[in-house]
Amino acid sequence: MNTEDTTGSRTALLVFGWAWVGIPFAYGVYALIQKVTLLFA
Repeated sequence: MNTEDTTGSRTALLVFGWAWVGIPFAYGVYALIQKVTLLFA
């Protein structure tokens, strides 16, 4: 097994994993901030 292929595959998996968790989390924080501003407005 070539180390470059493994590293590239692992990097792609890592980016995909962070996006899989980070995008919904970022949306949740955005929605929370919107609701909090309405609550305290």
